[in-house]
Amino acid sequence: MSAEPLAARTRARDPLVARRLRRLALHLVLLVVSLAMVVPFVWMILTSVKTEGDLASYPPHLLPQHWRWSNYSTALSYAPFGQYSLNSAVIAVSHTALNLVLASMAGYALARVPFRGRNVLFLAVLATMMIPTYSKIVPQYLIAKGMPFFGGNDYLGRGGHGWLDSWWGLIVPGALTPFAIFLFRQFYLSLPTELEEAARIDGMSEFGIYARVMTPLVKPAIATVALLTFESSWNNFLWPLIVTTSPDKRVLQVGLSSFQQSDQNAWAYLMAGTTMATIPMVVLFLFTQRYFVQGFANAGIK
Repeated sequence: MSAEPLAARTRARDPLVARRLRRLALHLVLLVVSLAMVVPFVWMILTSVKTEGDLASYPPHLLPQHWRWSNYSTALSYAPFGQYSLNSAVIAVSHTALNLVLASMAGYALARVPFRGRNVLFLAVLATMMIPTYSKIVPQYLIAKGMPFFGGNDYLGRGGHGWLDSWWGLIVPGALTPFAIFLFRQFYLSLPTELEEAARIDGMSEFGIYARVMTPLVKPAIATVALLTFESSWNNFLWPLIVTTSPDKRVLQVGLSSFQQSDQNAWAYLMAGTTMATIPMVVLFLFTQRYFVQGFANAGIK
């Protein structure tokens, strides 16, 4: 065997070996990152079935010495978590439905409907995405409190409490997000213009084009916005804590704080409640992960 064919095969094999090494290194990095993300959830679940003796032991044990599954039933009876979960579900579903409808309409208008000032309006939407969430809490609170003709307020928004401690104050402020508008706009821009031109030739209205032609083609955007909106609303703590005072309007994340007392924390019950609060989001992500990943992959097409 001559040396030249052997050298040619060696040169051809070198890129393949290098590619496999890079892929192996990438998988190792992803494995380490995945473990780092899973560890807090594993710790949460293991803590939820520990006894007080296990929690007080030093050094702490990773696995419980006595598995107490009754912590879950005790946590459910500790506070009316059924009502809290129902409140969180109503708010999250309302936010998701309203955000999908309003953001898709706005995104379609910014992408497919020509009007004066469209680009300036889109830049304004992008600018609102840069405002930190916590810097908007005080203005939102003042707007909710001064809402005219609600909660005993007059037409100037004085004399009552407005939307405070009401379903209006819990649902309306989170009904539309600028990121959802941006994501829908990017998806509508990626659709071919021939679709809407053919629909207009057939005599379809602009709303019909939006609802019956274009929107069914952006399912990844719908799934992505729905998942992110539901997750953000389900896990929201600060705004419901500030805007409500009645126990019957308390949400799940605020209700979990009942396990945290000034003198001690019921860590096992807190972790049990947190585990049950996490399950709906995990199930929802498993059903929408394909569209979710595709939505983020296609968000920057145009």
